[in-house]
Amino acid sequence: MTKLFRMASVFLGLLLTNTASADALITNQSMFATTIAEYFIGQDQIRVELEIGIQDLPAFRNLIPDEIYEKMGHAPRPYAERLAEFFDKDLVIATQEGALDGRLLEVGPRTRVRRDPISGEELPVVAANQESVLAAVLSYTLAGEPAQLIFSPPRSSPAPNIGFVVYHNTVAVNDFRFLGQPVVLNLDWQDSWYSAFEQRTMRRSYFAPMSGFLYIEPFEVRKEIIVRPRDMQHWVDLGLAGANVIAADQRGAILETIVNFLMPRQPVTINGQPAAPILDRANFLSRTLKSSMVVEPGVDINLDSAVVGVIFVYPVPSLPDNATMTWDMFDERTLMVPAAAVDEAGPFKTFLEPDYAVLEWQNFLLNPTVPGLIDLAAPPSATAQWLYAVRWWALGLVLVSVVLWGRNKNNATAVAALSGLLMLGLSFVLGKPLAPPSAATEKVVIDLLRNVYQAFDYREEGTIYDTLERSVDGDLLTEIYLETRRSLELANQGGARARVRSVELQDIDIQQGAGSDGFRADVTWNVIGSVGHWGHVHTRSNQYQAELSIQAIDKRWKLTSMNVLQEQRL
Repeated sequence: MTKLFRMASVFLGLLLTNTASADALITNQSMFATTIAEYFIGQDQIRVELEIGIQDLPAFRNLIPDEIYEKMGHAPRPYAERLAEFFDKDLVIATQEGALDGRLLEVGPRTRVRRDPISGEELPVVAANQESVLAAVLSYTLAGEPAQLIFSPPRSSPAPNIGFVVYHNTVAVNDFRFLGQPVVLNLDWQDSWYSAFEQRTMRRSYFAPMSGFLYIEPFEVRKEIIVRPRDMQHWVDLGLAGANVIAADQRGAILETIVNFLMPRQPVTINGQPAAPILDRANFLSRTLKSSMVVEPGVDINLDSAVVGVIFVYPVPSLPDNATMTWDMFDERTLMVPAAAVDEAGPFKTFLEPDYAVLEWQNFLLNPTVPGLIDLAAPPSATAQWLYAVRWWALGLVLVSVVLWGRNKNNATAVAALSGLLMLGLSFVLGKPLAPPSAATEKVVIDLLRNVYQAFDYREEGTIYDTLERSVDGDLLTEIYLETRRSLELANQGGARARVRSVELQDIDIQQGAGSDGFRADVTWNVIGSVGHWGHVHTRSNQYQAELSIQAIDKRWKLTSMNVLQEQRL
């Protein structure tokens, strides 16, 4: 076996002009298995794309060209004979009638595809992480519309480490899973969404055609409903009968029809009282293996994989005591609806069924986060600033008076000395500079920044603007309102707004301002925010570097100018 691995390495060395060392494989996650197999089921063929790692080459030896096959220590055999054996006994796809015939379309070395650990989507390859694999593309002939397919891995020792995913007409049937033994796939040729493996552990995360979520926040309860237009066609006419594709110019009308139909559905109560929904937004979604993103406008969408997300909001004055959502859309194919009630402690996940149709949230939070501004220390008064400014004059007066007292002990000298001592004491006790380069001034800066972001915890635009006005002055108010709102919105999530969880100061340099009523600060800070959306949480971390001007206005510290030098996504 050692010889086989050594010859496998020689094989890739012969084929690749530049071979980079690979990072350690994470074999406990199937999308990072040694070998990756992606199956694409079409009408007349099954296309298989393979990435075969060096360790698994012995199990896939029948795909390897003759010269390398023999260098691995195998006796010569005709390549056509070995390929026939591969499709019949190694990587087998079978129906009840037997193994499907296959043919090799491509084989050769390449760099392994990097995949996002959450979604499984392909990522750009980083030079330091390059790994050489044997890539192959296979085609299995598919006759008719079989009810089942059986997928089997090569039966070799040691067994190959294969992570696989199957797509039926663009719909992912499963999340990435390990293919360690034969698995049976039941095919639905009328609607590929319902094609599913017999083993429940192979079920994809987004298996249900509909799902519902309640998000509870201090000033808003949000209801999110996700539906398939193809299933919605059974409830309301979307003009999709007999269609396979949703054309780009149909999307607006379909969204409007779905929104109007859902508006009175899935009724919500808050603190025991019925609540009236307000439409926030509706989007077509692209759901990958484990994430959801908004589909760009102007794109046709395959009907089988098309998904729509609709969000309704219910403004509340404060965090409620309880909230419920009642699911009222069950049919023969929608008998179980994934649902979750989400608060700052996390999601409470459940499944709604005809006899258990109410999603209920109770406020069990012991110390809920209530948005509010941080109380900043007030700027020093004019008297305090004057006392601070004259402290050295007072000290000088005391010293001069003491010298004069030593020469001529008279009442005037004594009064001058006592006055100087009194002023000196008051200046050290009550005198304060406008902005000393100290921890207290740094706290003013970071608390002002935190107040800017915390203003966006409110949902009413007027309230946000009024709250910002307490920390920002003049023409900068509108600029910061628009810029901060832009930075908190997730464009690929339809404009969902992140809620800032923390603002962390990284670096600060306090400088004297141009006027006598403020100061400048060169600041670098990090912002970490998250938004619960489409059934999961998106997190965003940004770093900013900016020049800030801060002034004392109406006995409050306020930002008066901001020059952003750099914005970086972390």
